[in-house]
Formats: sequence, C-alpha cells, structure tokens
Amino acid sequence: MPVIGGMLGYNVLKKLAPGGSGFSTMDGGVYHAVSKAEKLLGRATIDALSGLTVLDFGCGEGDDTISIAQCGARHVVGLDIQERFLTVGRQRAVERGVADKVTFTKTCESTVDAVISIDAFEHFDDPAEILEIVAKLLRPDGRFYISFGPTWYHPLGGHLFSIFPWAHLVFTEWSLIRWRSDFKTDGATKFSEVAGGLNKMTIARFEKLVKDSPFRAEHLAPVPIRVVAPLHNRFTREFFSAIVRATLVLR
Repeated sequence: MPVIGGMLGYNVLKKLAPGGSGFSTMDGGVYHAVSKAEKLLGRATIDALSGLTVLDFGCGEGDDTISIAQCGARHVVGLDIQERFLTVGRQRAVERGVADKVTFTKTCESTVDAVISIDAFEHFDDPAEILEIVAKLLRPDGRFYISFGPTWYHPLGGHLFSIFPWAHLVFTEWSLIRWRSDFKTDGATKFSEVAGGLNKMTIARFEKLVKDSPFRAEHLAPVPIRVVAPLHNRFTREFFSAIVRATLVLR
C-alpha cells in the first residue's frame, strides 16, 4: 500500500520532479536500431507468422504492423480506435513499401490466422473484454501472441509516474495525479484516465484473466529484468520481470 499521500505526497513529488521530469522516460529509445516486434515477441514468433493473415490489435502508429509485414506475413491488419494513429500508419506503410500488405482500420470483420498484441495489456480499460473480442476474431486453430510490460510491480510499472523505481507504489494515486495535473491538462482524475490508461496489471492478474477467458495458455512466461535475472523466481517475479510473453490458443 502507498505510504505517502495527500498534499504532503504532492509537495514531495513536485520538489523531486517539477514539470514531470524524472527517472523514467519510457520513450522507446531502446528499440531505435532493432525491430520492437521481434525483440518483444521473439524470433520464433515472427517466423511463425510468415505467410499468415495477422491482426495487430491496438496497433498505434503501425510500426509493429509494418514490421510483421516486412518479415513475411501474407497480410497484416492494424486495428486501433484512434484515426490519427491509423493515418500515420498508412503513410508509413507507403514509405516502407508494404502498403499492399497492410490495412489500417478501426474495425475487423473477418477472422485471421493470428493476433498479436504488443505493450497493450497494461493499458486496456477492460482486458477481460479484449480477450473475448479477440477470441471472436481468431480462427479455431489460430494463436494469440502477447507481449506487454512493464507490469504494475515492475520498478517502472507506473510509466510516467515512475519518477524513481517503485515511486508509483510509494505515493498514493491522488498525490500522483495531482502532481501530473501541474503539467498535463487532460483532466485525468485516476490512473485509468491518463493518456493510454493504466490498469495496474500484474502477472498474477493476467494469469487469472486468461484462466477465465475463452483461451488457454500454450505458453506464458515472465521475462526477467536482465540485471536481476539471478534473483528472478516465482516469489520475486512480480518485482523483477521486464515483460510478460504469452501464446494463447482457443479452448
């Protein structure tokens, strides 16, 4: 449970990170020279998608959609609710020479061979509903490949709120949101309302969501943070896992 709250927490945060500057940038710079899709899903998954019709669920600006197409998928559908992201994706597909192999859309009417979801399950407002939706879009023998993180108990699991490791667990939600309102003007009053949303997803919660869904886990593994890998085990995994990687199949 958080231990510093109210105006005291806000004032401490304001002093530690005025204007929102802090320990975590979460800017994706680590993927500058490599394929994010390959790094997070794994090379074996990328190879398995070759020749398939793939849905990128929550595609954002489409970089992963395009990467999957470039790696040999027959066709990739980038699905997102924000048209501004889809517009960027379409332009990037043209620039990278795969416009004929990708479609960016807000809706998907037909079933696909495989679905991917990258860096999204910690953001979905109703992840259980997402699993139900994906189950209807996947062919009976298809697979749902997921990679997401950081999870909630990761040192930077608070994303923007991680001004130092585990800061989001030290300060109350009210104090963190009040601090954020100094430099963000969207009116968010809780974690789920910030840009992208944060649903406090833990590894254990994700496992339960899958258990209660139309899917079963063919593979589900927390990937340890490299520097503390020797300390990573079933007791410490919530705090020392970098991402969760999973392959789900329909029951």
